[in-house]
Amino acid sequence: MPEKTKEEKYVPKVKDVQKARERLNGVVAATPLQRNLNMSERYQANIMLKREDLQIVRSYKLRGAYNKICSLTAEEMQRGVVCASAGNHAQGVAYSCNLLGIKGTIFMPTPTPKQKIKQVKMFGKTHIEIILTGDTFDDASREASKFCKDNNSNFIHPFDDPRVIEGQATIALDIFNDNKEHIDYLFVPIGGGGLASGVGSVFKIISPDTKIIGVEPVGSPTMKSSIDAGHIVTLENIDKFVDGAAVQRAGNYTYQLCKEVLDDIILVPEGKICTTILEMYNE
Repeated sequence: MPEKTKEEKYVPKVKDVQKARERLNGVVAATPLQRNLNMSERYQANIMLKREDLQIVRSYKLRGAYNKICSLTAEEMQRGVVCASAGNHAQGVAYSCNLLGIKGTIFMPTPTPKQKIKQVKMFGKTHIEIILTGDTFDDASREASKFCKDNNSNFIHPFDDPRVIEGQATIALDIFNDNKEHIDYLFVPIGGGGLASGVGSVFKIISPDTKIIGVEPVGSPTMKSSIDAGHIVTLENIDKFVDGAAVQRAGNYTYQLCKEVLDDIILVPEGKICTTILEMYNE
């Protein structure tokens, strides 16, 4: 019970996010905050995209993974790290393991696309082992947790961990560094909520007038369902098309933070996501 109280009170501090940013210096790319001309003209607004797809692992997940792993002691690193992921977090952990020279065991859902598995192997090289298990992220996560207990390893959670949240939150510092104008709205994707809770917390401190809107797929509305219910809920069935956001249960830290920092959550149909990807690819 005391542990739960501690989780409920946790709020990322800007000084800790700044420390995370220092750890990530030279590891993550300084991705641009780029104006999207087509969307800006379509909606008559100044729409900027934070291009985290230009990171070496193609997503922001490296920030949280590396920050968490670097917070471990030398003895903890020696015991190795373990994670569960549908792909993006796995790539961040794998890259970190190779960079730091430590052993990583990565559990991935069996339906994970071969391309993502190939990328994880490429980033981790000889430092990681991949275990395919279960049908969803949550299935893989349960097996990873059991493995950790049996082998006394360190679990690197993809979203529900203060150091991971603070690593993702460094994106907010980057945005404020690259943009001096007032930001009216911030739209943040949600899977487990690590990015939204971290970036949202920093925005609430530095730019409290900004409206923060979470975005979830219709087929896996994990955070919205929990906030609407007033407690964390587990979704029995989810659509796995948006695999990076297909999570059945939000985290304890992330739920508490998201319900405080998000002004709203909107749901987007998987079909619309697919159509938009194709449209942007052909622009």
